[in-house]
Amino acid sequence: MSAPVRRTQLTDEVADRLRTRIITGEVRPGEFIRLDEAAAEFGCSVTPVREALVTLRGEGLVRSSPHRGFIVDELGRADIEDIFWMQAELSARLATHAARSATLAGELTALTAIVDDLERSVRAGDALRVGEHEYEFHRRVNLAGGSKKLAWFLSAATRYTPHGLYTSDVEWGEQAVASHRRLITHLADGDVDAIRAEIHCRFVDARERLVRSLEGIGFWEGADHSASA
Repeated sequence: MSAPVRRTQLTDEVADRLRTRIITGEVRPGEFIRLDEAAAEFGCSVTPVREALVTLRGEGLVRSSPHRGFIVDELGRADIEDIFWMQAELSARLATHAARSATLAGELTALTAIVDDLERSVRAGDALRVGEHEYEFHRRVNLAGGSKKLAWFLSAATRYTPHGLYTSDVEWGEQAVASHRRLITHLADGDVDAIRAEIHCRFVDARERLVRSLEGIGFWEGADHSASA
């Protein structure tokens, strides 16, 4: 049973939870999302659930069924590829901007400290702290990029990343630590090609992990996407 959702920014939080369930295959294409059931689980009224589902409908993750509510829409392999391609491109662009920042030296010191903390959390198996350090690392890089518009688009794109799939995986965490240390070196060297390659490699890995997870639960195998009540 999920913990009750906090009352602040309630609609966004409900949308985040439902989005993650759809992306990870916890709810499948063709399945209904019941307003009353979701509201009871999240500890809120049906209003923020309905508003969240309207948001997800605009994103193409659910569709409306007259008098029956909301149905999870198709999610293909190409959709997964596009989601991670977009994040990789935006992240790489921001990081290459960061390599030219006048305050880069100070940022590299801060980034190194964050990666040290991340490594300790990975070793301790503390998924919550791993997620926090990951967020802070990328936030610092993106801010150093000095492009608020790109950062906003990237923030929107990362809503589709099922962070919990990765932060609880020790192997992924160890690889993230090594990748971040290489990225810091590339930033210090101003090696734009290496920066792009490192970032794209990480997003390819994240994409493939999600695809394997979905394949493991038979997400695309013999699915009957006809909606049932």
